[in-house]
Amino acid sequence: MTHVLVTGGAGYIGSHACKALKAAGYTPVTFDNLVTGWQDAVKFGPFEQGDLTDRARLDAVFAKWKPAAVMHFAALSQVGEAMAEPGRYWRNNVEGSLTLIEAAVAAGCMHFVFSSTCATYGEHDNVVLDEQTPQEPLNAYGASKRAVENILRDFEAAYGLNHVIFRYFNVAGADPEGEVGEHHRPETHLIPVMLEAIDGTRDALTIHGTDYDTPDGTCIRDYVHVCDLVDAHVLGLKWLEEGKGSEVFNLGTGDGFSVREVIDASRAVTNKDVPHAHGPRRAGDATKLVSGSSRAASDLGWSPDRSNMRQMIKDAWNWHQNGAYEK
Repeated sequence: MTHVLVTGGAGYIGSHACKALKAAGYTPVTFDNLVTGWQDAVKFGPFEQGDLTDRARLDAVFAKWKPAAVMHFAALSQVGEAMAEPGRYWRNNVEGSLTLIEAAVAAGCMHFVFSSTCATYGEHDNVVLDEQTPQEPLNAYGASKRAVENILRDFEAAYGLNHVIFRYFNVAGADPEGEVGEHHRPETHLIPVMLEAIDGTRDALTIHGTDYDTPDGTCIRDYVHVCDLVDAHVLGLKWLEEGKGSEVFNLGTGDGFSVREVIDASRAVTNKDVPHAHGPRRAGDATKLVSGSSRAASDLGWSPDRSNMRQMIKDAWNWHQNGAYEK
């Protein structure tokens, strides 16, 4: 059976990717340092604990499992933290990714699927974002991801490393079967924070900025169900296996939701009010990030069937009520 090395496989998106890979007939090998991941989330294949900056450890894992591909999710990803501690993001996201890429090439593992972000685009007023939109990141998170994209292109030119880059939008929801889900400590993503406010585990949701140039004054984002997202990653892996060459795909639905609209949808799903308060804008936040691309659908055959707001909140709410990990 084909092994795939999944970095960050004990995290939110990575654990869902491992489940999707197993369902598709692969054996996912999770590589994670458990700083933000959860060992309880490793359910679908072998686990190797280690840090991406540890080349010797990576070499040992590549030698042991001989993976045919890498699926790279491991990264720091909080915008506010990236603004406050940019050095940490450059060191972790770029140095770690470079070490991983060098180890993969040395091991002859020449298929690489990379989890990038729409944050590489930055702020483009009144523009829906496609793969040709100029990349002008506003923070060290987006800038570090753009840097890794550039590294992949350089390694393709020098060594023939085939890669698929996914720039995706806000990820939400959870495994509908409840095996894995979103569990950050502390939690910063809008939907799980909102659910914590609903059930009383936090006092209130803070709406960061109510004076943006949007219909209701709050930021607008394009949301993708995590299960749809990882399905695209499996399709990206198959794309490489079929010899179709390196490519970049946006993963979004083209539908933008403001913070207030997400709150309204949660009331409809949970039948509960959302305690919330108003706060200042966060540095590094763009006004509107919405995908204008259909390339993933047309080229990969990707269909984000679960990515409607009520479904994402429903699955997240079910997980929030019933799922938890322990370190």
